[in-house]
Amino acid sequence: MARAGTTKQVGDAAEDAALLYLQQAKLRLLERNYRTPGRGGGEIDLIMRAPDGTTVFVEVRQRKSSSHGGAAASVTFAKQRRIVFAARHYLMRLREPPPCRFDVVVLEPTGIEWLQGAFDAQ
Repeated sequence: MARAGTTKQVGDAAEDAALLYLQQAKLRLLERNYRTPGRGGGEIDLIMRAPDGTTVFVEVRQRKSSSHGGAAASVTFAKQRRIVFAARHYLMRLREPPPCRFDVVVLEPTGIEWLQGAFDAQ
C-alpha cells in the first residue's frame, strides 16, 4: 500500500504541478516560497512574471475533495491579507514596482484551475 507522503511533500508536489502548468502558459519563475522575515508575516508560493511583464503572486491550493467549498474556498480573507503583506515586502526591494496581480492555482481531483486576478490588494 503506497503512502500519501507528508503534508510538505504533498504541498511541494502541488506547487511543482502548478509551476509546470504556469510555465507552459509562458510565465517565468522569479521566486518560490518567498517568506517575509520574522513571525506573523506571509508566504507566497510562487512569484512569476507574465509575458506582458506583470508580476504574478500565486497561491497554490490543493484539496482531495470539493466538500467544504473546495480548494479555492480555502483562500480566506486572512490568508489573502498575509499574501498581500508578503507581496508588498517583496516589491519594496524593487526600484520601480511592476504591474501586479494575485492568482490562485487550484488542484482538484478533476484537474488544475488557474484563477487569474483571484483577489486584489485592497
